[in-house]
Amino acid sequence: MDHASGGPQEPQQPDNAQGTPRCYRHPDRETGISCTRCERPICPDCMVSASVGFQCPDCARGTGPGDSGRPTPAATRPRTVAGGSLASDPRLVTKILLGLNIALFIVIHVVPDQTRLLNQLVLLGQWPPKSALVGTGIEPTSGVATGEWYRLVTSMFLHQEIWHIGFNLLSLWWLGGPLEAALGRARFLTLYLLAGLGGGALTYLVASPEEASLGASGAIFGLLAATAVLMRRLNYDMRPVVALVALNLVFTFVWSGIAWQAHIGGLVVGAGVAYAMVHAPRARRSLIQWGTSGAVLLVILVAVAIRTVVLA
Repeated sequence: MDHASGGPQEPQQPDNAQGTPRCYRHPDRETGISCTRCERPICPDCMVSASVGFQCPDCARGTGPGDSGRPTPAATRPRTVAGGSLASDPRLVTKILLGLNIALFIVIHVVPDQTRLLNQLVLLGQWPPKSALVGTGIEPTSGVATGEWYRLVTSMFLHQEIWHIGFNLLSLWWLGGPLEAALGRARFLTLYLLAGLGGGALTYLVASPEEASLGASGAIFGLLAATAVLMRRLNYDMRPVVALVALNLVFTFVWSGIAWQAHIGGLVVGAGVAYAMVHAPRARRSLIQWGTSGAVLLVILVAVAIRTVVLA
């Protein structure tokens, strides 16, 4: 969801049967939140954290109704719900992630030896499996267990089928923009990468080491979980997002060929990190947010290290 531009406007009058207010900057969006200064209704994309409640972007900049228009002091500059800085383009990181996925998709389809490149980038525990090499004196030559930890990252941006990348990137666009606007760029990118790594780590920990996996699904499930956490934080109706999570989980376990470990890992990590992002008390916000992110990364690294020792 993009921010609309322009100066202060008159409050929009409710025009639905229940009289639910609509955001004064996005008249098509219903909302139950109002600016604490001018009392105009605002949607999540327009909410700026204040000492009490939320303000609209105009009031946060000092250009709202009744403001003098003087520059806002640095200590009270507009912040997102999670405490991040407001950006002129709230979808910039989302667009960059989309571009990386598309670029790698194009590369693997134009290189002469596609299979070889895929084998070097997919998430693979160990190949050939050591159990098949007992007594031969030969050691596995590729996989995370042989030191190729980079596969946990490269596999997050790798897709082979057009339907696979299409579904994941549509989901990234729909979920990423609102989350990036609500969290801020740094926090959103941290959430995305940790969810993807969490999905990869659980896959590596549980799945057969010779089974290869790829795709952004772990990160996407993390964004889905984060959306649910954010909606709960804003007291929005949870039924649509709960139904979406349930439907995706059904597909995860019913549709053959899906690495369910990546989906579950991303979902759990995304929910945990997002909860810390949006519920951290203002006085200790940065400590809790980045401390939680660091702790999650440490757990991921320990899980990968334990699995590597087991496979060695």
